[in-house]
Amino acid sequence: MQRGIKELTNFYVLIGADKIRHSQNNLMAHAIGVYKYLKNHGCDEAVCHAGLFHSIYGTELFQRFKLPLERRTELRSLIGEYAEKLVYINCFINRASLDAVMHLLEDPHTVIHRETGEEFILDKREFDDLVLLNLYDHLEQVERTQEWDYRRSGYRAMAERCGGTAQEIYHEVSAHEMANT
Repeated sequence: MQRGIKELTNFYVLIGADKIRHSQNNLMAHAIGVYKYLKNHGCDEAVCHAGLFHSIYGTELFQRFKLPLERRTELRSLIGEYAEKLVYINCFINRASLDAVMHLLEDPHTVIHRETGEEFILDKREFDDLVLLNLYDHLEQVERTQEWDYRRSGYRAMAERCGGTAQEIYHEVSAHEMANT
């Protein structure tokens, strides 16, 4: 399913999410930034599409816009089953449960649904993609929000787990905290 960024961002406009404020910008601009980080990292199309819609159902902190869950099928048909699954998990994950299993090397990884308490049981691919999605979501906005201390150890652990380019970008962005203080 090859969908271009224009077709995907048209969905944001259609549902009015392009006008929602987010991290000193708007939700669509932030989402495009996350998408670009994932694309530049070399992630496959499904993960990049998940990045573009990573907070569309609302998250633990971001509640200004929530696409109704009744529209999951519509989003799934737009971005694909795997991408929508990552989006759903990202939106409903209890972030502390993600941070708590960051250093585990064995599969599966179990994280908790923030509303129901149910478990999401993730295989290595799902977990690694979710971690990268969370890390780039943070890195895309932290300089604008200046929320450097929010889950600092969790994001550091994510960068270490991802290694390579992701870890380099984490250190580069984190260095800006010192420059701005």
